Amino acid sequence: MFYWVVKAILGPVLAVLWQPRAEGVENVPRRGPAIMVSNHLSFSDHFFGPLPLPRKITFLAKAEYFTGTGVKGLASRAFFTGVGQIPIDRSGGKASEAALRTGLRVLRRGDLLGIYPEGTRSPDGKLYRGRTGVARLALESRAPVIPMGMINLEKIMPPGRTVPKLGVRPQMKFGEPLDFSRYYGMEEDQRVLRAVTDEIMYALMELSGQEYVDRYAQAVKQEQEAEAKEAKREQHADDKERRKADRARRKDERRALKEERKALKSSERKRKK
Repeated sequence: MFYWVVKAILGPVLAVLWQPRAEGVENVPRRGPAIMVSNHLSFSDHFFGPLPLPRKITFLAKAEYFTGTGVKGLASRAFFTGVGQIPIDRSGGKASEAALRTGLRVLRRGDLLGIYPEGTRSPDGKLYRGRTGVARLALESRAPVIPMGMINLEKIMPPGRTVPKLGVRPQMKFGEPLDFSRYYGMEEDQRVLRAVTDEIMYALMELSGQEYVDRYAQAVKQEQEAEAKEAKREQHADDKERRKADRARRKDERRALKEERKALKSSERKRKK
C-alpha cells in the first residue's frame, strides 16, 4: 500500500518537474513474473524507472540503503522499506546465493523483480560489465527478461549530489522480452551465464545508447577512489612543502631585516664617534 501512496504523491510531481518520456511500456507483461533489468545511472533510477508502469517493481537494493545513520539514513531506510524493496548483501559467496533465493521468491509470487546487473551505479555514465547473478535468476526462474534503459538520469542526480537538478528530461525505454529458453537447464555453466549476461548488457546498451566498458563498475570506482586519495595526499604534501618554504622565506626575511638594522645601528655609532 505504501508503494502506491508514494507513487500517487511523487508521480505527478516528477511528471510536472521533469516531464519524463517512456517508450515500449507495452513490452512489460500485465501479469505474471518478469525480471526488469536496468542500467544504473543514479539514485533517481528507483523513482523514474517504475513511474510509467501500472505494476509494482520490487528491486533488490543494496544493503547500505537500509543501514545508514542520521537523518539521511533514516529517510533512506524508511523509504526503501516502505516501498517493499529488499536489501541484499553484495559481498559475494553465501550472500550472493541468498540474494538469488530472495529474487526467486519474488518471481514465484508472480511479481516484477528489478535488478541492476552492473551491481552499482555507473561512476561516469558509461555502461559496465554485468554480474552473472541476473543470468542465474533468468535461467532458474524461466521468467521473461525485460531490458529497461535509463537515459539522462545521471544528469538529474550525479554522484555526490543530494538535490535533484531541474531542466533535464529523463527517458525510459522498455525493450522486447529477451528469450533465453535455449539455455534452460544450463544455469551451472559459467560460460552460459556469461553469454546470457552479455546479451542482456548488449540490449541495455542498444536502449540507453551508452558506451560499453568491459570492466566491472565497482573496480573502476575503487580505482577512482584510490586515485582521488593519492591526489589528495599529493596535494597535502605540496601544501606542506609550500608552507615549509613560506616559513623559510619569512625566516630569511626576518634575518635579513635584523642584519640590516644591526648594520644601520653600527653605522650610526661610527658616525657619532
